[in-house]
Amino acid sequence: MVDLDEHARLGRRRHALVVGLTFVTGAADAMGFLMLGGAFSSVMTGNMVLLGLSIGDQRPALAVTSGTAIISYVVGVILGARVAGAAKPEDKVWPSSVTCALCLELSIVGVFLIMWEATLGDRSNDVKLVMLGVAATALGIQGSAVQRFGVPGLSSTYLTGTLTTVIGSLAARRPVRSVLPSSEVLIALITGSGVGAACTAHAEPLAPVLLGAPLFIVILAGARITKRQTGGVGEVNRRTTTAATGPGN
Repeated sequence: MVDLDEHARLGRRRHALVVGLTFVTGAADAMGFLMLGGAFSSVMTGNMVLLGLSIGDQRPALAVTSGTAIISYVVGVILGARVAGAAKPEDKVWPSSVTCALCLELSIVGVFLIMWEATLGDRSNDVKLVMLGVAATALGIQGSAVQRFGVPGLSSTYLTGTLTTVIGSLAARRPVRSVLPSSEVLIALITGSGVGAACTAHAEPLAPVLLGAPLFIVILAGARITKRQTGGVGEVNRRTTTAATGPGN
């Protein structure tokens, strides 16, 4: 028999880890925008707007920067999807393939960290472009890894839908507690961006730690969930996850 309480507990833990991943997203976006050419590492909607703007305003440098971020993110999504796989009905709360995908992301973040430290105070535009591509690839992998959970609306990189869900729910006078999980994700993004910007401005050598350290903790905690999770079909998992995280993120 499926332990619904256990699934609910693990679902809440998973949501907390996704919040942690969203912090990483915010920090990476701040670092990319401020230090690597003025494009985002994960906000592809913004980058596509920048790409269109660069064409209309005849700014080839911005076109190259935003285009590189978009292409790199797409490559990351493909890599992440191949490693994490697609959601399956029999999936448990935290499939082991998600951990594998996040480990791949961590290895790429490690490359980013090495490049960041090696070029402190002396980054050419070409180096910035490569680093932006590396960061965008890492976050593309993360986006695919979270998609493997198969929870509608759950994301650590695409958050316009999350904001829409929160505001729409409040406007429809749904209980505030129903949007708290989604609100936590948004707060994590803003917090990560703020901390990333502050660290980049005042402690630049430490900035990459904001990406690697939380990601490493999430990987360890996710592996523990994999060990603890019990049997049960994916439909039960999704029902209990929805109860734990809200109807849409």
